[in-house]
Amino acid sequence: MPAYLALFIATVSLLCCGCSTSTPKGALAPQHDCVILLHGLARTSGSMLPMAEALQAQGYQVVNVDYPSRQLPIAELAQTAIPAALSECRAGRMTNKAADKIHFVTHSLGGILLRQYLHSHKIPDLHRVVMLAPPNKGSEIVDHLKELPPFEWINGPAGSELGTTASDLPQQLGPANFELGIIAGTRSINLLLSLYLPNPDDGKVSVESTKMEGMRDFIALPVSHPFIMKDQDTIAQAIYFLQQGQFKHEHSAVRRP
Repeated sequence: MPAYLALFIATVSLLCCGCSTSTPKGALAPQHDCVILLHGLARTSGSMLPMAEALQAQGYQVVNVDYPSRQLPIAELAQTAIPAALSECRAGRMTNKAADKIHFVTHSLGGILLRQYLHSHKIPDLHRVVMLAPPNKGSEIVDHLKELPPFEWINGPAGSELGTTASDLPQQLGPANFELGIIAGTRSINLLLSLYLPNPDDGKVSVESTKMEGMRDFIALPVSHPFIMKDQDTIAQAIYFLQQGQFKHEHSAVRRP
């Protein structure tokens, strides 16, 4: 394999990390609201820790799920990650009282796991969902590179399911029938992968591909795919949506305290 191709393939993990948090001022959440966090592909629950800490500071119970994103197809990952997290929320482990409302904050593949689960299951106590950089219409990177041998080794079977064609999973999951806010990134730190994506993009997913029918609100922020879940403004906007059912669009960012 030519050296330039090896270097290129080495960058092809669909997800990645980094930043600090800041949260909006306002009323604390009811103690019995629970937020389930679902990380992205090739990541762990550690990537969602700044989000978890900010949510806990706002009064939410938090279940930060770890799941083996590179080992199983999306349908199996959804069944592995989500029922156990729902049970934990409903058990009220932290407050000894079951959650009255369950919310989700997801990063990238985590959003597709939730859509997959909701495609065949109901969550009666589901309230609001924030998806960060979700490939809701797939990613053109997958279309171009999934046939290359290193791709599945890096991304696992779930990564290969995230293409943009009608036969790929994201196109088969239907519209949102829940309160959904989507935050997209517009800054790329991987210019090679951005060559495959329509502008604007975050280096892994185009802004247009994050959108889906039925979403209640949408906002784009100048952050990259690997860092969006730790970005201060992203975290503040996610919390604002959970509290208000919409993003704060003034100056395209929530003012920091």
